[in-house]
Amino acid sequence: MIDLIQEIYGTIMRNKLRTALTGFSVAWGIFMLIVLLGAGNGLIHAFEKQSEDMMMNSMKIFPGYTSKPYQGMQEGRNISLDNRDREISATAFPEHVITAGATVSQSDVTLSYGKEFLSIGIDGVFPNYPELEAVKLKEGRFVNERDMSEKRKVMVLHEKTANTLFPRTQPIGKYINASGVAYQVVGIYTDQNSFSPSALVPFTTLQAVYAKGDSIDNITFTTKNLKDEADNEAFEADYRQVLGNVKRFDPTDDGAIWIWNRFTQYLQQQTATQILHIAIWVIGIFTLLSGIVGVSNIMLITVRERTHEFGIRKALGAKPISILWLIISESVTITTFFGYVGMVAGIAATEYMNVVAGKQTMDAGVFSMTFFENPTVDLSIAVQATLTLIIAGTLAGLFPALKAVKIRPIEALRAD
Repeated sequence: MIDLIQEIYGTIMRNKLRTALTGFSVAWGIFMLIVLLGAGNGLIHAFEKQSEDMMMNSMKIFPGYTSKPYQGMQEGRNISLDNRDREISATAFPEHVITAGATVSQSDVTLSYGKEFLSIGIDGVFPNYPELEAVKLKEGRFVNERDMSEKRKVMVLHEKTANTLFPRTQPIGKYINASGVAYQVVGIYTDQNSFSPSALVPFTTLQAVYAKGDSIDNITFTTKNLKDEADNEAFEADYRQVLGNVKRFDPTDDGAIWIWNRFTQYLQQQTATQILHIAIWVIGIFTLLSGIVGVSNIMLITVRERTHEFGIRKALGAKPISILWLIISESVTITTFFGYVGMVAGIAATEYMNVVAGKQTMDAGVFSMTFFENPTVDLSIAVQATLTLIIAGTLAGLFPALKAVKIRPIEALRAD
């Protein structure tokens, strides 16, 4: 064994530059694979973080404009939503709808407290709003049924809005001015997925204060017993049929109402995630192959250069297995050493990315969005990739070794 190690060492030292360049291609291949996997994981982890609090089994309905004539009426009619539509959504599909809510909004309201102020939108919501959206109550309480029935002027602020208006005091219980209307702050909420977080008030309060009548901006409900895209598409068709009969539009008219189905969107995003994973592995494997081809080439060159030596060995009685083992061992040594170097460098690079950009967040004051998080690779994945590389390196050395074994002593001794 010691003789084998010394012989491999001697061969490598005689060809330092060639071995170093080949080893670099091997190390670079595993390094790039790990870095690409880490970067892909950063994007995927950020997506999962954004989605973890959102109710994926939910749909949101928005009003639209008809794009088809219906019962003598021309296309282009505005389809509005009202309280009756929310009630229909909540009761017409008991086998599929769990709970339904609605939102009505008032934009460009100036909130002020003391010398602090900002312009923001106000949403009137139902008490079940946290069950429908990615909302978490941080302090205080949320809108309740009594607030709704008595049309109380209470408000739940986003934490960043609260920090702006109340930089040095506790906001719960304080009264703020909303363009001339006083609201008592009863709660603070967080919502990392909102691009423009609003102040939340009871649905009935906003309808009354801002003279909205019974109009609503959107309907949201959670669903059950819809397991795949086909089930969801069938439900959407049934929903359009029921609402089309009430609002008088063609059930096949996708423009009359817009349905944001979060479950089908989630499935599509999962498919995109899988495609990203596959693309990363394909690119990484081809990068590894370039290193493996390099190992195979250097072994072929080694065999050619040592043809005379192998002929002498066989003439002196060396067994073919010893020559085979010598070539494969050299190939495995180069692949293992430089593969390990590449793996360590790749893991170090992903850890550095995690420190520098592991919680990359787009922050615009009133909203924030994480788009890159924890770009690391599990150690088991890195080790498996390296072992795969070593196995490939063994195969890369096998073919040149077989060629060396087939050399006939008399031909080898005649070789230049």
